[in-house]
Amino acid sequence: MLYTPAMATSSAVDHHETHFQSGDTVRDIVIGMSDGLTVPFALAAGLSGAVNSLHIIVLAGLAEIAAGAIAMGLGGYLAARGDAEHYRSERLREEREVVERRRDEEEEIYEIFDAYGVERHEAKPVLTALQRNPRAWVDFMMRFELGLEEPQARRALQSALTIAGSYILGGLVPLLPYMLGTTRTALPASVGITLLALLLFGAVKGRVTGAGTVRSGLQTVVIGGLAAAAAFGLAHLLSAH
Repeated sequence: MLYTPAMATSSAVDHHETHFQSGDTVRDIVIGMSDGLTVPFALAAGLSGAVNSLHIIVLAGLAEIAAGAIAMGLGGYLAARGDAEHYRSERLREEREVVERRRDEEEEIYEIFDAYGVERHEAKPVLTALQRNPRAWVDFMMRFELGLEEPQARRALQSALTIAGSYILGGLVPLLPYMLGTTRTALPASVGITLLALLLFGAVKGRVTGAGTVRSGLQTVVIGGLAAAAAFGLAHLLSAH
């Protein structure tokens, strides 16, 4: 069968690439959820070895979830604001340099392409096109020279709410057995439900990011389990003195 231009056009139309575009959001969910699943669990588990009142354990756990969500949400907000301010300052510097240090910026363009094996004469038409559009020139330098992407609008607030919400959701999971169970069954149930939640959370994360469902699920259980065990051991040790 002959391969015709029409077939090439058809293949181009039918071909759809799917790439994950919400890396920042997933990162915020991972930060909030992983800490939410482990820290409140460690606190509740440590207190269960020191007191026999589920009411006190639940109140302490809820207080920790509230404080942790606020602290982590604020941290996410400040981090995102810092990224946005850094991007703006670097962009202003690049905008000045394409005017005041034009020759140096042209050489940097050639150096960027040289890293990809593109010769100077091959990169020249691209440089000429960028020179006609200073905004595109700055965009190019921001991405390929500095490795910076423009932050999304309202990214700081979105990051804060995502991290805080994920922390609350994750923190309620290990606390549920203490809310609904008995003194004798709360701790084992909390361990089981927390490990299961870590497994499911890791599997979903792997599915969304393309890292592999089983691999990501087991990795999250191991890392989260070790973190929770270390925190539980420390809490239990301190409560014994």
